[in-house]
Amino acid sequence: MSTSEFVRPAGFLGTLNGKYHNRALAAFMVIVVAHWAEHIVQAVQIYGFGWPTSRARGVLGMPFPWLISQEWLHYGYALVMLVFLWVLRHGFAGRSRQWWNLALGIQFWHHIEHLLLFIQAQSGWRLAGAKVPTSIIQLLVPRVELHLFYNTIVTIPMIVAVVLHRRASAAERELTGCSCGAPKQPALAA
Repeated sequence: MSTSEFVRPAGFLGTLNGKYHNRALAAFMVIVVAHWAEHIVQAVQIYGFGWPTSRARGVLGMPFPWLISQEWLHYGYALVMLVFLWVLRHGFAGRSRQWWNLALGIQFWHHIEHLLLFIQAQSGWRLAGAKVPTSIIQLLVPRVELHLFYNTIVTIPMIVAVVLHRRASAAERELTGCSCGAPKQPALAA
């Protein structure tokens, strides 16, 4: 990526993607990985423990079952994730940005699927005459497996992007203004 292709944002976005990128990225990744883990736990509950899909709610869904059934909550998470993927991308350059952009593109589609589910939940209309809100790919793949797959193919490129970002070259750090991968300065001896 040449300097002409990279525009460092000003103001809040510039600060978030520069000075505070490390903290913002760490907080976002904890939330993303925790959400992915919820989908993994749900799959283990179904395929490892033999629970029916209606009982397999992940970790948080066990004490709070309403979390599973609220389409607005799932859509809201998909939308917030999309926004943060867009906002935090300014702190990435080079190969790490390519991987982050891949995750952003996949999440855009995942968001569209959740938007379709949300619209159906609000309107009563059902795709293809289904009995419950159904996304496009869900016509071919069951919902639990599909959303585990979506979250996996979004999260893995994000992890790759973060690893590459933390190993960024000095030139990439100069482009972004981010200090996530900056070498630590040795402490001065007293």
